[in-house]
Amino acid sequence: MSSLLQELEQLHREAAAALGQASTTPETEAWYAEYLGRKGKMTSVLRGLGQLPAGERPPIGKTANDIKVALELALQERQSALAESDMARALAAEGIDVTMPGRRPQIGSLHPTNQAMREIVGILVQMGFQVYDSPEVETDDFNFGLLNFPPDHPAREMQDTFFTTDKDVILRTHTSPGQIHAMRQYAPEPIRVILPGKCYRKEDVTARAEMMFYQVEGLAIGRTITFSDLKGTLLNFANQMYGAGRQIRFRKSFFPFTEPSVEVDVDCVLCGGKGCRLCKYTGWLEILGAGMVHPVVLKNGGYDPAVFSGFAFGMGIERQAMNKYGVDDIRLFYANDVRFLARV
Repeated sequence: MSSLLQELEQLHREAAAALGQASTTPETEAWYAEYLGRKGKMTSVLRGLGQLPAGERPPIGKTANDIKVALELALQERQSALAESDMARALAAEGIDVTMPGRRPQIGSLHPTNQAMREIVGILVQMGFQVYDSPEVETDDFNFGLLNFPPDHPAREMQDTFFTTDKDVILRTHTSPGQIHAMRQYAPEPIRVILPGKCYRKEDVTARAEMMFYQVEGLAIGRTITFSDLKGTLLNFANQMYGAGRQIRFRKSFFPFTEPSVEVDVDCVLCGGKGCRLCKYTGWLEILGAGMVHPVVLKNGGYDPAVFSGFAFGMGIERQAMNKYGVDDIRLFYANDVRFLARV
């Protein structure tokens, strides 16, 4: 028997024994480098193959290849066994009992803005209002002009506007332009509609102001509607939204599309009017703006102001949620903080 063949068989036995002693994956990698790598023992032995007579080379070369294949297969089996053993030890260390029930996943819920919007819409629908959908992208005329905002009126500066490349096309700054759409669709019939949706204003984001927010607009038009109807509607809304026994107060204000115009407050839901941080120690929470529809707006909507009258009101959805849930920073509604969303 050729001495080279004896070296190969001896190397086979030695390598197999060494592989059996490897107890970790890094040890098997070191084993490969020692025996089968480019600078390993197998390579060193095979360097003597070229010095053999031509007739002996083929059978010894075949034997060397068979030994290499056998060792590589043994390596794969050893590494697979070690991997399974490592996984078993890791699972045991974590103390997982597969017979125990799994952990319940955290279940999502409606966003606080959606919760407040659904509650507000539900209250007003029960009072006889119909939901009317109006566009978020408006013309300057619908957003301002038809609502009695003259071109250079300072009230336009109260609502910094997002303009498109077409200066006449804007993102609506309030839901009020929906009043004109609804009036022109239903005039001269009496209407009672609410218009929920997004609004956009180019404002500095603070604890009380956002660039995108939600509003609900309310509009009622008929032949004998008075300010008393507006007052009764808003008092009913406040009692359903904030709890029975609520009181409201009206403060004179100005909106181009209503006359007279008022700001409406409700007694603080936390302190009952005694004064606290939520109401800034005034005892009152501002909830909406309202008023009787201006005759010019009625006319622009297709109604004869000598025959018809109406009232309108508008409220911020986030403002209602902040008041009801005691939230003091509007930015929390859009911060994607799960802790806040779960709390509310």
